[in-house]
Amino acid sequence: MTRFTVLGSGTSTGVPSVACECPTCTSDDPLDQRLRTSLLIQQDAITVVVDTSLDFRQQMLRHNVLDIDAVVFTHHHFDHIGGFDDVRPYNFRSGSPLPVFAMEETVDVLRSTFPYAFGLVESTGASTPSVDVRLIDAEPFAIGTIDVLPIPMRHGRSMRVNGYRFGPLAYCTDTNFIPNSSRDLLRGLDTLILDGLRWEEHPTHFTVDQALSVIEELKPRQAFLTHIAHQINHKRDSPKLPPNVHFAFDGLTVEFG
Repeated sequence: MTRFTVLGSGTSTGVPSVACECPTCTSDDPLDQRLRTSLLIQQDAITVVVDTSLDFRQQMLRHNVLDIDAVVFTHHHFDHIGGFDDVRPYNFRSGSPLPVFAMEETVDVLRSTFPYAFGLVESTGASTPSVDVRLIDAEPFAIGTIDVLPIPMRHGRSMRVNGYRFGPLAYCTDTNFIPNSSRDLLRGLDTLILDGLRWEEHPTHFTVDQALSVIEELKPRQAFLTHIAHQINHKRDSPKLPPNVHFAFDGLTVEFG
């Protein structure tokens, strides 16, 4: 069995956002409380996390994740790498470096943001994250029994990000453009988890309507929108979606096998 769990479905500020009194940020509906975007994959004895979000520690505690076999990064924006330091307890537990799969630019930003983890500054003797970096681009790779197919996408005008396909499910957060060659890799899906920030236009993310257009073209059996901003209120806006499309929420699970 393979289980996919949405660890966080929120945008970079999280929801509720600080300094906001909008209806979503003041909502008591748990579906309106969104940690930063991340995904957990569990297949038999293999556990993979996609992105160490700013809420990584809280997410690992919430789901009682005791072991991680690898982290796969989509890109280097801070809401997706900000929890990187908290891989240290997994190093303590395993006694070995944690494999990290990322594009070269993402690794460069990890090095500049967390230089102590890569021996780039003088050690103070304190513990640091220990990782085994595996550079990836667009070629498929495997983590144990989990096959991973990178899906090249664009975030903004020119920034390359990766979505990922894991057999019947694909995870494509933080994008406003998926080229035709990548769309071809997303056909025949059971489940698509796709960026759908808000109804209003945004320079680096799909709007809900733009995401719905992609979903209509690709025709997965079901789809979930993620990286959701506080302009989306779950109860108010869910009825506006087609029957096979839903807003993701923290703790959502999809299982196969």
